[in-house]
Amino acid sequence: MGKEVAGQFRIVEKIGKGGMGAVYRAEQPDMNRYVAIKILHSRYLSRSDLVSRFRREARAMSQLSHPNTARVFLYGQLDDGACYFVMEHLVGQNLAQMVRAEGALAPERAIRIMVQVCGALEEAHQAGIVHRDLKPENVFVTTQGGIRDFPKVLDFGLAKVTERQMRPGSMVLTQQGMVFGTPEFMSPEQAHGKTLDARSDIYSLGIILYELLTGKLPFDAKQPIEYIQLHANATPIPLSKRCPEAFFPPGLEEVVMKALAKDPAERYPSAAEFAIALEAVLQPRESAEGLGPISLPIPGPTASMVSPFEPAAPVRSVGARKRSKGSWVVLVVGIALGVAGALALWASFRPGS
Repeated sequence: MGKEVAGQFRIVEKIGKGGMGAVYRAEQPDMNRYVAIKILHSRYLSRSDLVSRFRREARAMSQLSHPNTARVFLYGQLDDGACYFVMEHLVGQNLAQMVRAEGALAPERAIRIMVQVCGALEEAHQAGIVHRDLKPENVFVTTQGGIRDFPKVLDFGLAKVTERQMRPGSMVLTQQGMVFGTPEFMSPEQAHGKTLDARSDIYSLGIILYELLTGKLPFDAKQPIEYIQLHANATPIPLSKRCPEAFFPPGLEEVVMKALAKDPAERYPSAAEFAIALEAVLQPRESAEGLGPISLPIPGPTASMVSPFEPAAPVRSVGARKRSKGSWVVLVVGIALGVAGALALWASFRPGS
């Protein structure tokens, strides 16, 4: 501890580790903040595929600007050759820890979190990046700007980029027929080793949401290979059967099951569409509470999904907002003043006045 990185970061403590490296909390005195530094073990420098994957993760994350994607500030190499990148330091817990600590989440809360995650993934997909390893451990929930339940998508280490994202001479890390990812959350086509697109991530998001809602996975298995086989061949257990005692808003089960369709063509075509469907589940309740309809525009080719900076409330268009009592008071007072002014003007012109 105390080691300096890039002449501006001082490592304070180790906060995580994995098979390929470790993550440290570091202080950046000049900016008066803490950052997280992910370091690839120097012993893997001879593995060009792992080094390339590590660099690709840093590059992919540095190109994404959505507020629900963890920000990357810097990439480099230490004196011993070990690769590292510096990213924002987050305080909170990932979704896996949250479910273990609290159990299944209330549907409204789970939906609010997942809509934000969809926003982050929509930007990545439009940039030609498929995550390929979405799981609760890779969605970190923090408080940002006083906003609670603010998720951050992490770990693009297995991200697949399209040709338009490839630099000349980039190494192709995976080949068709090879299976990468986390068995509990991989799509059927991923389990078969097929070429993946954004719809594979939609399936993984569906699995994550399923676990948030029930505290369980949609299949019963004990071994990773069993999960792979079930994803490829079995129908997911419906929410209502998995948790018959729980109440789910009307339409939510249908939305989740569509995300978990075996055929990618039957899933939501984009993360934005998935988010809109999830928001629509809440519309009847929101309307009943007088909050008005929800409007979530689908982003264009170069724009990310509407940034959900206020996850505690639905995203709406300004025109769709219901007038508050305060607005009506202003309107009534304005009318009264207008009428009084008109009467005074009329009185001033009466004969004999």
